[in-house]
Order: sequence, then structure tokens, then C-alpha cells
Amino acid sequence: MTDTQSGSADYDAIVSWPTFSLGICCDGDAIVAIDFLEPCDERGGRQPQSQAAVRQLRAYLKDPTFSFNLTLAPAGTPFQQRVWASIAAIPAGQTRSYGELAHELGSSPRAVGTACGANPYPVVVPCHRVVAAHGELGGFSRQRGGFLIEVKRWLLNHETPSPQPPSPGRG
Repeated sequence: MTDTQSGSADYDAIVSWPTFSLGICCDGDAIVAIDFLEPCDERGGRQPQSQAAVRQLRAYLKDPTFSFNLTLAPAGTPFQQRVWASIAAIPAGQTRSYGELAHELGSSPRAVGTACGANPYPVVVPCHRVVAAHGELGGFSRQRGGFLIEVKRWLLNHETPSPQPPSPGRG
């Protein structure tokens, strides 16, 4: 989900990262949405679930292999929920193509892409790990260019382990 235009007052919490921010919306005991925002000031959570989301998103920022354990409000159609469950199983540092997920789910790549675009919990449900054929980025949160593609690129780079320098040789 994306809301690069709304004011930050609509969010229970905002987490700021190097090139973007995430707005967190809660309703009672569950998170109902996480939106990508242009960079803005950070704000701590007003509710226990948004506070937990802030802590866990910061943990992910430090360690991209961090596993989220947040209460998310039920959302989406049964098909979208199946797609999101498959996406959630993709390990950090790996990607799957829309076609691979479609084959796994007995669906079409376009339907998988539509479900990815409807994901209300980006990063937590890591739709950025789904790419086009041949490793191309494809779209992200219903956009094919601009700010959100750069966010997708940043997230994938964040999760890709840096190559380790070679060990010094013995002389």
C-alpha cells in the first residue's frame, strides 16, 4: 500500500528510513495498514501495536533476516491471502518471479501482481521480493516507476548480503 501524498497526522506511528518513511495505521489491537511515505519526521507509536511495529521495523532495518510477529487485521480476498502467505515464505535475500508464484498457486502472473499491489502490509509481507521475469524489478505497490521502484530497489539491496572481502592469503 502506498500513500505518498497524505499528511503524517493520519498515522499512529511513522518510521523513517534512509530514503523513505513508513506510516503505520492501527485499529484496536491490530495493524490495518502500512504505507510508504516520502521521507518525513519519525513519530513513536500511540498504541501498543504501532509501538510493536516501530520496534520490529527498526529491528528489520538493522537485520534484514528479522522475522516479523505483528498482529495484522484480516484483509484481502482468499486468493490475495494465499499470495501474501506465499510471499511471506520467501526468505530475505531471495526473490521469486510473478510467474513462479503464479505456477505455485495455479494462477496467472497478472493475478499475482494485482494481489501484490493490494498488499496492505508492505515490508512485513515482503512483496518487494517478487520481481518480473529474468530478475527485472517489475512494478511495486501498483506503480511501475518513480519513488516506489527506488524503494523496492533499496529494500532488495538491503536484504542482499554484501560480498565478504577475500581472506588474506598466506605467504
